[in-house]
Amino acid sequence: MDLNARIFVTGHRGMVGSALVRRLQAGGYRQLLTVPRSELDLLDQRAVHAWLVEHRPDYLFIAAAKVGGIQANNTYRADFIYQNLMVQANLIHGAHLAGVQRMMFLGSSCIYPKLAPQPLAESSLLTGPLEATNEPYAIAKIAGIKMAEAYNAQYGRRYISAMPTNLYGPNDNYDLANSHVLPALIRKAHEAMRRGDAEYVVWGSGTPMREFLHVDDLADACVYLMEQGYDGPLVNIGTGTDVTIRELAETVMDVVGFRGRIVFDASKPDGTPRKLMDVSRLNGLGWKARIPLREGIALAYRDFLARYPDAA
Repeated sequence: MDLNARIFVTGHRGMVGSALVRRLQAGGYRQLLTVPRSELDLLDQRAVHAWLVEHRPDYLFIAAAKVGGIQANNTYRADFIYQNLMVQANLIHGAHLAGVQRMMFLGSSCIYPKLAPQPLAESSLLTGPLEATNEPYAIAKIAGIKMAEAYNAQYGRRYISAMPTNLYGPNDNYDLANSHVLPALIRKAHEAMRRGDAEYVVWGSGTPMREFLHVDDLADACVYLMEQGYDGPLVNIGTGTDVTIRELAETVMDVVGFRGRIVFDASKPDGTPRKLMDVSRLNGLGWKARIPLREGIALAYRDFLARYPDAA
């Protein structure tokens, strides 16, 4: 990418978007385009199309999305499918109308079938039923992948899709009602430590296995793919290694300094038994994750304390 290219990052105040902005700034890119929700509602088709035609970015990273953990996905099912479908459709079609040739659409590992063979290869897409708790979100993301493919096929665009594994890091959401598992564990362990509790509660049985990628590694992979001119099929972004939820909770306890014990609430859903990404395609392109999980959790905890000083 030319350092003077106009690069539009949507969702720049979120965890993924802000990481992309940091990475692009560190790479010397001079013309980053961002716009707050108060000035551009991505659900408004006319407004999105007009903004893209006016600013005509050379590159577009679609990091804007409605996201959440198991409880949020299962509770706000209509919101998750409607808002994600509308945002990505407005941006992809608007980018095409504005002549944007290079775009990256970011999805999620939940696009793969619940019981797909592990590790999850890109070829597993649409080969079986999805995990029920986040099916609406997953279907929206699958639609985004297929929309990018369709614009490539019909109009010769170079729109690519990248599917990150579970993410964590700076600007994560620590709201216990809507957050993902890792930030929720960080907050729970910290609050249990501050109260002097003997235990802290973790949802589910502790047996599901999950893979976790620091968001700065994700941003680096995304920029790497764009810089390399990648225009191939869907590509997974992850570490290629996973841990049980029990192991994750124990690592969080160690980082936070909580000396109590873990209690698993088996009445709460486990979700998919295992989600490990096959990252051989990405590794074959020359990129590998660099931030170890424990180090990344320590960085995330530091961010939590900085953003929530009252919790310290």
